[in-house]
Amino acid sequence: MQLKQVHKLSLVAAVLFILGSNALWSQNDKQAELERQRRTLMGQIEELSKLRKSNKKKEISVLSQVEDLDSKIKTRQNLIKVTNSQANLLTQKINQNLNRLTTLRDELEKLKEDYAGMVQKSYKSKSSQSRIMFLLSSKSFLQAYKRVQYMKQYSNYRKKQGDQIKERTALLQETNKKLALQKEEKQKLVAQNKIEQEKLEIERKQQDELVSKIRKQESTYVAQIQDKQKAADRIDKEIDRLIREAIAASKKESGAEAAKESKTNVSKMPTFSLTPAAKALANDFASNKGKMDWPVERGRVYKKFGTSKHPTLPNITTYNSGVEIETAPGSIARATFKGTVQQIQLIRGGGYTVLIRHGNYLTVYQNLKNLKVKVNDQIATKQALGEIAENSFNGKTIIKFLVYKDSERLNPEDWVYNM
Repeated sequence: MQLKQVHKLSLVAAVLFILGSNALWSQNDKQAELERQRRTLMGQIEELSKLRKSNKKKEISVLSQVEDLDSKIKTRQNLIKVTNSQANLLTQKINQNLNRLTTLRDELEKLKEDYAGMVQKSYKSKSSQSRIMFLLSSKSFLQAYKRVQYMKQYSNYRKKQGDQIKERTALLQETNKKLALQKEEKQKLVAQNKIEQEKLEIERKQQDELVSKIRKQESTYVAQIQDKQKAADRIDKEIDRLIREAIAASKKESGAEAAKESKTNVSKMPTFSLTPAAKALANDFASNKGKMDWPVERGRVYKKFGTSKHPTLPNITTYNSGVEIETAPGSIARATFKGTVQQIQLIRGGGYTVLIRHGNYLTVYQNLKNLKVKVNDQIATKQALGEIAENSFNGKTIIKFLVYKDSERLNPEDWVYNM
């Protein structure tokens, strides 16, 4: 009976170990992904702090300060959330290892108990005379043979039990070590989250003070925002005009067939006439959606694409035709994909704007200076286009990046990797 019970216990333990190992692998993958997210968020906060220190403008507008704080607060909230998820996952792991410790201890106790019983029985019949008598008392040769086999099996089983005790003892020690490390890791995460919570409270108080200032002179700040939006709209219209001119030029170059096509598509949005090579380039561009390089080596998204509410003036909404990326002073803009420089234009309030054509797709790089390219240049991916200019109003180094398909604006965040 003891032999069957131990076999049954070993089988159950093996099944539990396999199931536990699969769950542990899954949790390890999740923990690794959470750690990657945590480090990314910490890097974003560090990058934002560096950019603020590098800002040459001593006095930054209240609106700009509020935007920076809002971005930092949201990032820190995400960091706290991710760190909490890590701590919760570690709690699950700790509980699983505690249960595993209990199972291993119970199993080890049973193995030792069974082994002690076998040792005791073996001791009572350990003399060679007893073993010989056991064999000689057999009623037949077959029975004697079976008794020899039984004695061998019993000896092997004792050895196996001894090995299992060693194995379970080692597993017990390993689990104890893992448990200690997990508890230490959890304590570090909890301590870090406490520090982040304290920083978050300070930032929220700073934001409240700035919001109070804004609300005292709300009409003045609303007027500033509206003026900025008008300037952005004016630049957008100029870029749209440049793209329409480029489309018209492509149709003129392709001749009568394109003219015939344009007459049949009067109600539709204007599109480029494409050569076979241009079609291939456009297909290549489209196939890289979501995988393209950033237009800067390092930076953070300052303003997203589309319509958004102001962080402190909820009744005010603004529209952004592209993505604005803040980077360090002296940073260089670079092409996100291979193509041809279609147009370069100096736009009032927007610095130099470079349009790169990729078949019937265009990428637009706004607010540049000290250009390194000219019209009709063949451009490679990551090729330098020019230096990014600083904003005279807030001292920030910001590039505005846009993506078009023909004359239709697209969301750059859908095209650039991890934007």
